[in-house]
Amino acid sequence: MTTSTKPIHGAQTRRTARNWLGPIVVLLLLAFPFILSLLSGQPVDTGTPKFWQGMLIQVFILAVFAMSYDLLMGYTGILSFGHAMFFGAGAYATGILLKHSGWGLAAVLLAVVGVAIVQSVLIGVVSLRVRGVYLAMATLAFAQMFFILAQATDLRAITGAEDGLHGIPVPDWLNPTDQRLTFYFVALLFMVIMYLIARRVVDSPPGRVMVAIRENEARAQMIGYNTFGYKLMAVTLSGVMAALAGFMNALWNLNATPDVLSVETTINALLMTIIGGVGTLIGPMLGAGVYQLLGYWLNATFGPRWPLIIGVIYILLVLFVPYGIVGTWQLRRNDMRAGWARLIRPLRTGLEADTPGATKK
Repeated sequence: MTTSTKPIHGAQTRRTARNWLGPIVVLLLLAFPFILSLLSGQPVDTGTPKFWQGMLIQVFILAVFAMSYDLLMGYTGILSFGHAMFFGAGAYATGILLKHSGWGLAAVLLAVVGVAIVQSVLIGVVSLRVRGVYLAMATLAFAQMFFILAQATDLRAITGAEDGLHGIPVPDWLNPTDQRLTFYFVALLFMVIMYLIARRVVDSPPGRVMVAIRENEARAQMIGYNTFGYKLMAVTLSGVMAALAGFMNALWNLNATPDVLSVETTINALLMTIIGGVGTLIGPMLGAGVYQLLGYWLNATFGPRWPLIIGVIYILLVLFVPYGIVGTWQLRRNDMRAGWARLIRPLRTGLEADTPGATKK
């Protein structure tokens, strides 16, 4: 008796294809400015190539921000309405230290990580005492506190109050206007590193515990896990990633305004996560691309009416792609493959019958 190895080989082929897909996408993104330069006939640092480098830089930064939110909601089941406070804190810490303290970029980067750890631990210790909607409201209250603090006129000399911090100095080699291509590669590297770190975490034993907490926290507690500690770890890691995204956002825009601390910023992270697929990591990154590029196209096409149109698109996505783009594909790909196999089976059978020397089995 023999066993067919076709299903095993098919699974191995699909797994190999998935393993190679990420590096291929990264290579395409590395080559993208040069490909666009060849197609447009313009130098890589001017015109259309430079514009689209800027668009993708924003996608890379938003992708990290969305991934950080997915670690909370998608993998640990923590719904936060205040995630913008980490993003904004990273942006403001970057702006204040670069503009008022004269620190070097490496020192500022370490300071942003330190601020994010302290902020996320303190807020996590307080907020994680409650659950569900009460947790969401607690995070919203903290975010509003930072939002109001950034607008305080008493701190105008430091934060710029409602006008924000503008003219943040950056090293000449990383100037987003003069050195756009360099900034593009740095932002791409930043996104890839953050993804690898997040992937390593969710695939590790603590990451499995985070998923168990999302599925059933009471059961995770019953088998001996300190769920509070694991949730605090998730909040801290998520906060650090969001703060680093804010750090890159401040370098890109050369400013830090109260908008980065607003509820709308958190809602954008939520939308990007839902569009791409909750609990997938790749999904929020794809969602960031859809959000940024679709928003740009709708704004250029429909003008001030574009928020209404994008709202309708979001509703249609929720109705027809309920688990996000990546999530829905992962859940339904077996059905799709089975349907495709049924569709081509008669054609394959006909071709085999017409092949000379074919024998019946």
